[in-house]
Amino acid sequence: MSEPSILVKKHVPSGTIVLNRPDKRNALSRNMIADLEQALRDFHGEKKVRAVIITGAGSAFCAGLDLSEMHETCQSDEALQKWHEDSVQLRELYQYMLRFPKPIIAAVNGPAVGAGAGLVLASDIVIAAKEATFGFPEPQRGIVSGLCAPLLTFRIGGGHAAKLLLTAERISADRAQQIGLFEELVSHDLLWARAAEICKTIEKSAAEAVSLTKRVLNETIGEHLEMLLAAGAAASATSKTTQAASEGLSAFVEKREPNWP
Repeated sequence: MSEPSILVKKHVPSGTIVLNRPDKRNALSRNMIADLEQALRDFHGEKKVRAVIITGAGSAFCAGLDLSEMHETCQSDEALQKWHEDSVQLRELYQYMLRFPKPIIAAVNGPAVGAGAGLVLASDIVIAAKEATFGFPEPQRGIVSGLCAPLLTFRIGGGHAAKLLLTAERISADRAQQIGLFEELVSHDLLWARAAEICKTIEKSAAEAVSLTKRVLNETIGEHLEMLLAAGAAASATSKTTQAASEGLSAFVEKREPNWP
């Protein structure tokens, strides 16, 4: 039997979710997105778990959406409906992370790109190893990072967001910390331990006070996020119906440079 794509561990006061497709650099399949949301829902009901850590197995945090799965959808007669469903599914995961009543700590052990970077942006606290990198390569595949755009702008501001989204540049952990994507850089072998230490600090505060504080941040200061995520999901789905997306995804699967229409 193959290992599950999501591993769940509990070390009170923390709960840990491990993205567990190391051979695919933890790329998010449809099933994996559903399992990740379910893991969070399970931790929601665990009163003794005061914060949740998300990290990746192997050398990557998350390489984004599973482009091979996306390419298969391109060949389907139901592609348009699938693109819509996929965008809604990912939007709902990010929204659930933002609404989740407990702090989510992203422990970024390696590259976090595309939708994987979105997981980082939807988390509340971010720590990273030096091996971490960050970027939005979607335009290089003919698609749009519509869901990550509002989250990125919310976290670091429009100027930095525009450069990252429009250039598809991948930046180092040091640079990501400079522009406010990561709060703290930690040695790779101490990453989970530092995240667990932050959970213990959170445990010293009242659970209700922490939950209300998170609501203030994401529902008051970030009051337009839900509307922007809905618009971003629509833009992302639309971009996947274009000739550019078909060529970009084919180029990825065939391991060649795209020939843009």
